[in-house]
Amino acid sequence: MQRLQRRAFSSSTIRRAMQIVPVPVRQDNYAYLLIDEVSKTAAAVDPYDVNKVVAAADNLGVQLVAGITTHHHFDHSGGNKVSKFPGVPIYGGSDKVPALTNLVKDKDEFTLGDIHIKCLSTPCHTQDSICYHVTDTANKNHPGGVFTGDTLFIAGCGRFFEGVGSEMDAALSYLGTLPDSTIVYNGHEYTNGSLAFAKTIEPENKAFAKLDELVKSNEIVTGLTTIGEEKEWNIFMRLGNATVRQAAGVSAEASASAVMDALREKKNNFRG
Repeated sequence: MQRLQRRAFSSSTIRRAMQIVPVPVRQDNYAYLLIDEVSKTAAAVDPYDVNKVVAAADNLGVQLVAGITTHHHFDHSGGNKVSKFPGVPIYGGSDKVPALTNLVKDKDEFTLGDIHIKCLSTPCHTQDSICYHVTDTANKNHPGGVFTGDTLFIAGCGRFFEGVGSEMDAALSYLGTLPDSTIVYNGHEYTNGSLAFAKTIEPENKAFAKLDELVKSNEIVTGLTTIGEEKEWNIFMRLGNATVRQAAGVSAEASASAVMDALREKKNNFRG
């Protein structure tokens, strides 16, 4: 299978601090290594399968020094209690996160070497959902990335387990304020199904062609798309679009949250 080259931002003349490595776990989850290249240290993001994450870190020659959790669901936080790294800080949005040591809220900031990490509160999928916007302070040419957990998926969004449509609209709109070049690192590989559903809602959207090619050419799609592209092809971020609103079956005067609720219900029942 052909694979498109994963985005890389380094050169012999530019000092690079940040590298992000996806680690597939379970059937479709993503854990990640957020690596500070200078210090050869890393944070494990949503490390459900600790053995896989540790093996990936060992293979890359980096030391795990922190855990970052996007929300408390077990398939994301289940590795937190593994005692291979006693004393390592665990960041998360509520005390529902196992082994939490560092509670974070909206706009909180911390660092990993030369990597700056900003917390974005995005309640809906769970009320403790936190997305993490990461930027490389040593290389201003790096576009940065965002770990979106189960809030934003490529061409989709998470179910509203602990929230309502207005909250998901607010969460995705918040993520939409990040620079368009920000690379998306989401919590599950759901891209194929999300794209199939999106085509039933907005079939004439020309942006789908690029995403189609990415899905066909890559088993791992996370890390290949941006916030700007999500605004072009993610129907849950296109609630004002006339075609999307019509397909959602809402009135012309319906609120954005009503459109969001209608789309989510349709996606929940989609079997394409």
